Amino acid sequence: MYEVPDQSGKLAVVTGSNSGTGKEVARRLAGAGARVVLAVRTPGKGEAARAEILAEHPHARLEVRRLDLADLASVREFADGLLADGTPLDLLVNNAGVMNPPARLTTVDGFELQFGSNFLGPFALTVRLVPLLLAAAEPRVATMASGAARFGRIWFDDLQSERRYRSYVAYAQSKLADLMLTLRLADIAAERGWNLLSTGGDPGYTRTNLLTTGPTLGRDKPSRPMYTRLIKILPSQGVEQGAEPLLYAATSPDAVQGGYYGPSGRFGLVGPATTFRPTSRARDAAARERLWAEAERLTGVSLAATVG
Repeated sequence: MYEVPDQSGKLAVVTGSNSGTGKEVARRLAGAGARVVLAVRTPGKGEAARAEILAEHPHARLEVRRLDLADLASVREFADGLLADGTPLDLLVNNAGVMNPPARLTTVDGFELQFGSNFLGPFALTVRLVPLLLAAAEPRVATMASGAARFGRIWFDDLQSERRYRSYVAYAQSKLADLMLTLRLADIAAERGWNLLSTGGDPGYTRTNLLTTGPTLGRDKPSRPMYTRLIKILPSQGVEQGAEPLLYAATSPDAVQGGYYGPSGRFGLVGPATTFRPTSRARDAAARERLWAEAERLTGVSLAATVG
């Protein structure tokens, strides 16, 4: 199991840290000495996760703050709170997400739920927090992508799935967008000479509630898309192992700019972290730049406004 290096004196923000890989990442960062902000949509669940981590690490420094990535006003309020504190941010872990709601749902701002929650919200959060990241000595942004990114395509003519909604197509687009966010931020850091490392992780097939909560959204009973039946025969792993690629991306001294990490075992679904090659669509620099510009337009959040 990957051992997180000493994180003493560092401040980390982990989104979606009340359960699954997010809680595991927060637990291990706190255990390694980091001060961790649990950024969660439901504070009560965040407090329960905090109590659970404190039971294992009584001296851990943990704080719960509300963040709803499906609401750009909430993203702004969360970021403004951290900016007002003025503490340099050593690590931002973009972990939270939603997967495969059966019907097309929208965020508070009218975006398709998966594209809005999985990509536009984390994009806005990341850009708003760049000033605090650049104030840290060795800042990192680690963003959770997915194996679904391999099958994704950015539908620039229908980013919000308004013409046709297919849950898995929309999910794959959102996770490809996350991987492109990782690589475009790495491009920008290199272009501007920032000492900021942008990395990505793929959890493989990790058993979390992500697979079960998405299909229940908007329905009294969960849907059972074909893929949920097929994946039962695939190798899977618990969150302790599944969080490793993201933890490696976030903390390993061997992680590199634009590095993408995922499981080394069967079918790239299980096992210790190894280096992954981003999909060819994510490696398209022009598409990355176009997607970034579109995200700035849709969210109203831009680097020009935050750092000049």
